[in-house]
Amino acid sequence: MQAMPDRRDTGWMRELERRYRAKAARVSLLVGILQAVLLAAFLVLWEAAVRYGWLDELLFSHPTKIARTLADLAASGTLLPHVMTTVIETTAGFVLGTLGGTLLAALLWWFPVAARVLDPYLVVLNSLPKVALGPIFIVGFGPGYLAIIMTAVAVTIIITTLTIYGRFREIDANYLKVVRLFGGTRWQVFRLAVLPASLPTIVSALKVNVGLSWVGVIVGEFLTAKRGLGYLIIYGFQVFNFTLVLSSLIVIGVVAALMYGLVSLVEARMSPGYRVR
Repeated sequence: MQAMPDRRDTGWMRELERRYRAKAARVSLLVGILQAVLLAAFLVLWEAAVRYGWLDELLFSHPTKIARTLADLAASGTLLPHVMTTVIETTAGFVLGTLGGTLLAALLWWFPVAARVLDPYLVVLNSLPKVALGPIFIVGFGPGYLAIIMTAVAVTIIITTLTIYGRFREIDANYLKVVRLFGGTRWQVFRLAVLPASLPTIVSALKVNVGLSWVGVIVGEFLTAKRGLGYLIIYGFQVFNFTLVLSSLIVIGVVAALMYGLVSLVEARMSPGYRVR
């Protein structure tokens, strides 16, 4: 009969794990504190630079004035509709671009001859400034939400396709052979070997696409929008209200950071081995 493991044999392992978790928690706390101190120092320096005339208040405004502007916009009910419009457009572009790019990457892996044929065209498309296609989308889809979303999709879909397809091609051939030796079909090879091994890359593409989607949507709103944070930026430039411009940029940064945080939570759940070490 096999002897039960002695608790003393595993106690040192639990102690090592406890110390590791405690150290990781201290490092995370230190990083958070340093980030908060850096942000506070930047805001204080910015405020002081404008107050003492080192920077032009018309162009650079200052944090307290921006805070008052945001508070006034929120109190009047003006801010929320613009934020929600841009968030919905960004989320739609993000989801469509990521799903479309992943699907195209899977199709390229499934049909290698087609991948070889299309490879130079994808490289050329990726090198094009996709935001310059905005006017074409306006003509094709009309001056509305669809044109803005399609601009975000154009910015994200090609780079997503190339990144994920590149990872599909790098999967260890031995993994694929094991599935085939057990009689696995091409679909089973993809589902059991290729896709799981590519999850970290797919999650990384999600994190990149958060920023790219915001770029596409804001550019689209610059071109054709009557509501949204991009519209507020353009309006602020037109009336020389740079406080409104900076306020909109800060809101974009905050909301984009929140979206990035949500994607990071997805990464932590889907691939715990790839968390920050």
